[in-house]
Amino acid sequence: MRFTKMHGLGNDYIFLNCLEGGPADLPGLARRLSDRHFGVGGDGIICVCPSDRADFKMRMFNADGSEGAMCGNGIRCFGKYVWDKGLADSAHLTIETLAGERDLSLMLRERRVYAAVVDMGVPAVGQPLELAAGGMRWTAVPVSMGNPHAVVEADDPAALDLAALGPEMECAPAFPRGVNVEFIRVLNRRELQMRVWERGSGETLACGTGACACVAAMASAGKLEREAVVRLAGGDLTVRWDEKSGHMFMTGPAATVFDGELAD
Repeated sequence: MRFTKMHGLGNDYIFLNCLEGGPADLPGLARRLSDRHFGVGGDGIICVCPSDRADFKMRMFNADGSEGAMCGNGIRCFGKYVWDKGLADSAHLTIETLAGERDLSLMLRERRVYAAVVDMGVPAVGQPLELAAGGMRWTAVPVSMGNPHAVVEADDPAALDLAALGPEMECAPAFPRGVNVEFIRVLNRRELQMRVWERGSGETLACGTGACACVAAMASAGKLEREAVVRLAGGDLTVRWDEKSGHMFMTGPAATVFDGELAD
């Protein structure tokens, strides 16, 4: 079975072509391949599957084997994968996900994809609530981007011990199915800093849906413009929240690391 390792701002996934069928135990395969010491290494696996209502269907499994509804960095890489492998002949794609259909516009350089713009849909911003972690109380803004997020403002996200705080917040009683947690600092009206603890994967270098959730939360609170740059450990994403349609558009890079073949 051949695979391709890809990443969007360091948020890395192992891509499998499942258009003609795939492995039976995808959760188990995700756990095995994601191991950075005994496997390929990644934040999870993404399967390219057929769809009866879109160009392709994306299935994403986190490093712990749980299936995710949507992945912003992963879907940009998905678009690059199907284009570079000759599976798509249009730079405009519709991808079916568990969070609904998402439209992609691929950005090309010498006929190869280097970035993509993704219509991330309409965010649902909830009322602030309190979470307990690390012996402290934190104010979090719940946001759904088709998957759940908790946006937490912090004076210095880089100084936080996410390995201690992340697991507590991910499993907070307010989120019985778990939650992705973003720790952020608004730098100015068009820029924010973000660290993320992803449900099922732990701390990652970037999270596309999380970046959109942060812009939605802060723009709703009047602390940020509707278009902003989100600065993550792996690089920058640009997020624009269209006032007329209510849709969020995320722009960011996608890169191939290497192709490989599994021995068994």
